[in-house]
Amino acid sequence: MYMQVYKSLMRKIVVVFGVLACLGLYSCSEITDHKTLFFAHSLPVTHPVHKGILAMQEALHKKSGGKLQIKIFPDGQLGTEREVLELLQIGSVAMTKVSAASMSSFSPEYRVLGVPYLFRDSEHMFRVLEGPVGKELLEGGSEYLLRGLCFYDAGSRSFYTLDGFIKTPEDLKGKKIRVMNDQMAVNMVNDLGGSATPMAYGELYTALQQRVVDGAENNVPSFVTSNHYEVCKFYTLDQHSMVPDVVVVGTKFWDTLNDEEKAWLQDAADDSVKKQKIYWQETVEEGMEILEKANVQIYNPDKSPFIEKTKSILEELNKDPKMKKIIDQINNQ
Repeated sequence: MYMQVYKSLMRKIVVVFGVLACLGLYSCSEITDHKTLFFAHSLPVTHPVHKGILAMQEALHKKSGGKLQIKIFPDGQLGTEREVLELLQIGSVAMTKVSAASMSSFSPEYRVLGVPYLFRDSEHMFRVLEGPVGKELLEGGSEYLLRGLCFYDAGSRSFYTLDGFIKTPEDLKGKKIRVMNDQMAVNMVNDLGGSATPMAYGELYTALQQRVVDGAENNVPSFVTSNHYEVCKFYTLDQHSMVPDVVVVGTKFWDTLNDEEKAWLQDAADDSVKKQKIYWQETVEEGMEILEKANVQIYNPDKSPFIEKTKSILEELNKDPKMKKIIDQINNQ
């Protein structure tokens, strides 16, 4: 208990320090002739998304001649995805990387990206994300003080479990499956017959060890870097969703930049996308090798029963004219 209080206190101290540091930096920016962007995210430094952020950091430094610099706070140092998004909204932190599912709690249009089996494959997904639909979603977040800069590859999410494969939706009956704190993810697991259990990602390893939950769902790199494969030896590649990550800048910070600085930042983000895709694919291949050596069993199921069981989610979303318009655009890509 005391350790939890201590950690909470230290986190608040770090955030306050960050706010003061930002204020101090801006006040002396005329002397130092540079601005530092605080970039917080929840992933470990070994993750391919973090490597993409490092690529952005390097690109921004080069493009701006050092006038704009990024300081990265990984591993949830400044809070959960939701907490950091709230820090962006008040201007305490400049940037973050979150799941599109987390963004949907702030900018509702992002919900469409969580629809099960929405994308035919990764090529289809990036045609959408790097086209008019993606641009509309990214810029639409500005209404909620959260401007998207680009999308990162987060692969496809699949089920991993303690006992046996999920060969069909029937295999989920009676199983408690950890999901993100996102209503669509909850609905998906429940529609498939499981018992969706929202839980903080950092609590999941212990929950699996103690059998508080029977399994979870995520992409290969996260399954590996979290070490969840140490306790879950069954990985079913049903690929039920392709929810991308989003690089977000708070409009409180964005509005302090001039046009040239905004162009530097956007260009650096766009450049990093290309490298992040490569890092992602490399990490997936490495991860599959790690899983094989760890005796994790892999199963590729027939996806059609999963698609049939979850189609009501798409049907419900189509009742909203704005959502239907986006879905139709995605289907026509």
